[in-house]
Amino acid sequence: MNDRLPPPAALFAASLLALFSITPFCPAPVSPAQDAATDTGSVAGPIQLDPLLQSVEQARVAAIDRARPSAVSVFVPGGGGGGSGVLISPDGFALTNFHVTSPAGTFMRCGLSDGRVYDAVLVGLDPVGDLAMIQLLGRDDFPYATLADSRRARAGDWCMVIGNPFLLATNLQPTVTWGILSGVGRYQYPSGTLLEYADCLQTDASINPGNSGGPIYNAQGELLGIVGRCSFEKRGRVNVGVGYAISINQAKNFLGYLRSGRIVDHATLGATATTDPDGGVVVSNILESSDAYRRGLRYNAQILEIDGRPVMTANDVQNVLGTLPSGWRVPVTFRYDGITKRVPVRLMGVHRQDELLAKMSSALPPPPPVPDQPEEEKDAEEKDADGNQDDQENDDEAPQPPDRKRPRPPSPHGGAKPAIPKSVSDLIIPRRGYANYHFNQVQQDRFIDSLRNQFPADQFPADAESKSTAWTITGKTGEAEVKLSVADDQFAILVGETAMQATKRSELYDAVDTDSIAGILPALDAWRTMLKLGPRKFGEAYYQGTMPLGGERPLHDCMIGLYGGMEVRWLSHPDSGLVECVEVFADRDSDPAELWILRDGDKISGLELRYGTDVALNVSISDWKQTETAQP
Repeated sequence: MNDRLPPPAALFAASLLALFSITPFCPAPVSPAQDAATDTGSVAGPIQLDPLLQSVEQARVAAIDRARPSAVSVFVPGGGGGGSGVLISPDGFALTNFHVTSPAGTFMRCGLSDGRVYDAVLVGLDPVGDLAMIQLLGRDDFPYATLADSRRARAGDWCMVIGNPFLLATNLQPTVTWGILSGVGRYQYPSGTLLEYADCLQTDASINPGNSGGPIYNAQGELLGIVGRCSFEKRGRVNVGVGYAISINQAKNFLGYLRSGRIVDHATLGATATTDPDGGVVVSNILESSDAYRRGLRYNAQILEIDGRPVMTANDVQNVLGTLPSGWRVPVTFRYDGITKRVPVRLMGVHRQDELLAKMSSALPPPPPVPDQPEEEKDAEEKDADGNQDDQENDDEAPQPPDRKRPRPPSPHGGAKPAIPKSVSDLIIPRRGYANYHFNQVQQDRFIDSLRNQFPADQFPADAESKSTAWTITGKTGEAEVKLSVADDQFAILVGETAMQATKRSELYDAVDTDSIAGILPALDAWRTMLKLGPRKFGEAYYQGTMPLGGERPLHDCMIGLYGGMEVRWLSHPDSGLVECVEVFADRDSDPAELWILRDGDKISGLELRYGTDVALNVSISDWKQTETAQP
């Protein structure tokens, strides 16, 4: 590729050529004049670098200059630790590690290489993948990194790490280290902890405590990943040339989930796999309640691909699954009984929510160490307000950004924590299962605003929310006439001579659970109700994040609401915001009713009801009316 720098071997050869002549060394006689010139101190002209070596050096410096502004130094107010991060959007959203934000909670201070310090608020957490999203406040034009495609990275590629090792960036100038990618696609088991590093990058670029959460860039200054685990435990917590980074492609999969403000989980197939001695990977066990089983995966089936990535070993399977969020639907290719199938499979979560929250609370790591301080300063800071020594370890403290007076760290025995500025506290809403519920509400508002500006809502009066309304939809399926009607207390479907109706939402549950064509009714009525009430009044409703639709990208926004004992999902296109599918789950162990919405421009031209991969009903729409009904 023309945009890549020469490989290390070529650069090394160029360096040698620039420094040494390949002509055999034959010293010439030195004349008295030359000897005299040497004695008087005269020297030759400046050394001329080989043009190839000079261009490589200039490209390296330019890449560092492009990358450095997006690197973030993270400090925990009160001296409780810190680390590094990287900006990924102009409105201040940044990625770091879960274990970096843990000591801070919801509020931290962040510095950039321009010398400015910003308040930052926690957005979302991925404790399994050791990722966290924060938002720096105060600007809407932050410098941000260009995201690379980490799947294209190869061992031997040049890379650089920019961050805050040992929290030394008190002047907000991050450290830059240069090296190569030692390996790609590495997998590290949780090893008794919650953190799982899948498909990660390995580098020999110097990484130390405090670099955690910071960026690793390629030679062009594009973001390859987020620095995470290093081999420190038995090596005195110093770099030994073995560091790991979470790939940016994994982070891309979780960006929507992290923006939801939730505490999120990773995916499992609902099956285990082993490497076959004769080659390939086969299913060793499978849950009959899993979607993989419903799609035909069985014991001893050979798995060929997951999410478009070939798998040859059991390690490959875990490497792919470990980069995917729970609840995603991805294509899986497998061979069973001599037949090869490619089907979309809904992935399960690794943990139950209560289990995830319990493990997360017990997995909070200690803050990283910091440089030694003068004895006088340590003695002063290790005394509490009464002048008594406390038990706080100095290694748990961190330097503060230079624009603030350094406060004493909170005592483990109590004491006041640093006050959170109002501009930050206004953006924090605690709620169980969420890192910060405020950001979920932001996404809910964005969803309902978009929903109410698209057909059919944009065709009806703006005061429809205050009235009781009904939808009547007419059309055809083949040659048969179709009529659909949903209201607050009446649900009906007529297909040819077949009619079904219900007056309670509990009856609609049975329609979905039995894969009936009447499963289209709860999807339509939940849609109508969401338009009328909005997510705040709908009941239990939240923004899930982004996920594939039908197992295929692009990633769609997903809004979830509970309706009559069922879970409803609205999946909207990321660019247009148009709802393209409404899914209704009656039972997690069965296929949902999927209402696919077909459009002709801005208008809805058809509705298609699916269960799994089967189409139950296809309606070509001729008319869609909303009428006002009497209040119950």
